[in-house]
Amino acid sequence: MEQLFKKGAFFLLLFITVEASAQLSVKRLNDPSIVAQHKRMTFERWGDWRPYPKYFLGIQTNFAYATVWGMWAPSRNRDYKDGPDIRPLKPTGEQNLRFAQLKFQEEEAKKIKAASDTIYKRSVQDFAHWTSATVDAYPLWLLYYKRMLKPITEFPDTPQNFLEWRLKDQQTYETLSTTGTIKRLQEELDLIKEKYSMSRSMDMPRGKRFLMYHETLIKWRKFVQELRKHNNKTTLLLDYKNILKNHLSTALPNAWTPASDQQIVQNMMNHYKHKY
Repeated sequence: MEQLFKKGAFFLLLFITVEASAQLSVKRLNDPSIVAQHKRMTFERWGDWRPYPKYFLGIQTNFAYATVWGMWAPSRNRDYKDGPDIRPLKPTGEQNLRFAQLKFQEEEAKKIKAASDTIYKRSVQDFAHWTSATVDAYPLWLLYYKRMLKPITEFPDTPQNFLEWRLKDQQTYETLSTTGTIKRLQEELDLIKEKYSMSRSMDMPRGKRFLMYHETLIKWRKFVQELRKHNNKTTLLLDYKNILKNHLSTALPNAWTPASDQQIVQNMMNHYKHKY
């Protein structure tokens, strides 16, 4: 067993030695024909058709040339040798043209991308300018109109009593209801609230939205002023009516009601009943 192991080690060492000597003995080949072909395939030089022909008494005697470029060569070889310069990396070569086209396409792609980015940014700006999704973020809304238009949202949509209408008392509310003023005020209130809702929910330019805010604010101020005016006017009218009722000499007693003709005749008969 030990002897077999020694033989295996010997053959392994011999194999490694042979491989190392074979690698060290490799030579670098330089075939001029292959080098010339490489030059023709890139950009350096068109021509140098190796192997070269050799002539003796006008007769071509180089067999290698005859089989590669000469009379015995394939037709595609002769067409390649006699054809135009097709180096791909020459100044007007196919590969250089592809590089130029690629560079041109890259520049065009950059221009298209820049235009697309501009359109995208413009679209985002237009969306932010038009959309109602960002109305709560406008600085002018936060600083002014939110506070000034808040009473509109707090005012009831359909007030049912004098407290909701912000009137002085029930008598004032009944007076305005009798004269039809409450109905007209309700219509004005509906218009104000509808305009406010449109200004908050519709998509429109930012400037137009703020104009609607301001128009709504002006209408609301006029509405509140009219409410206050009607409140004061009705109160003054009721006070004046009470003054007339209590102080005029022609004022009738509270419990007096006009008598009918039958009651007048009955009273006269009762008055003169025992006199005759």
